[in-house]
Amino acid sequence: MRRSHVVDALCSLAMLAAVGAAWWLATKFGWVSRVFLPSPAIAFDSLADGLANGQLLAFTLATLGRMAMGWFLASLLGIVLGAWIGSSPVARAWIEPTLEFLRPLPASALIPLAIAVFGLSAGMVLAVVAIGAMWPVLLATSHGVASVHVRLKEVTAALQLSRMDYLLKIGLPNAMPDILAGMRLAMTVSLIVSVVGEMVASQPGLGQAVLLAARSFQSGELFAGALLLGLIGFTSNVILAVAERRLLRWQRP
Repeated sequence: MRRSHVVDALCSLAMLAAVGAAWWLATKFGWVSRVFLPSPAIAFDSLADGLANGQLLAFTLATLGRMAMGWFLASLLGIVLGAWIGSSPVARAWIEPTLEFLRPLPASALIPLAIAVFGLSAGMVLAVVAIGAMWPVLLATSHGVASVHVRLKEVTAALQLSRMDYLLKIGLPNAMPDILAGMRLAMTVSLIVSVVGEMVASQPGLGQAVLLAARSFQSGELFAGALLLGLIGFTSNVILAVAERRLLRWQRP
């Protein structure tokens, strides 16, 4: 491990320790009521008890499954549609303005429409997750495929490659850094939308667990769910970052 990486890791740990210390001090000296902010010990005890004896583990697995399935569908749709749009100047001219109009639309804004179509069901949450998380992958793939160097396009024309061969051998490999970055962002969006969808549609998951704990003023359970969500987001990002480095080893000098 390089020295800079060690320094970055130590700084991150120091910041985490500072946040934990501030949390402990706030509860120790009563700066914030424990009704709303439990001590770290209570939160971690609730987390351990919920995973061992309660429904927290089942809720966690439900959220993980929903997030992973939505992310997979979003990545698949985003890569396919992005490759088609990025490889076709006509498609970009016609569709990109619409994409730029839809891109800033929050995924949660689609929930009322999804409820009207699918009802308050698990399918509704999955559809919103997939559609909401698709945009980073779609836009990244389209940009990566469209930004192929002009010399490579000339080689494609000289070799008379089909559109599919061009995408598989030149377009998608050139877009791989953009695609992987888009997939990492899509994973975060998938987690956020999964939690919001579980809250709205009353589907089993960490979103429902956190909402029920907040409504019953069970601050320990509330923070236990929040800690789990943070851990899931951090772990998934680390896994994708490691996969990205391995897949892009050919780019390093």
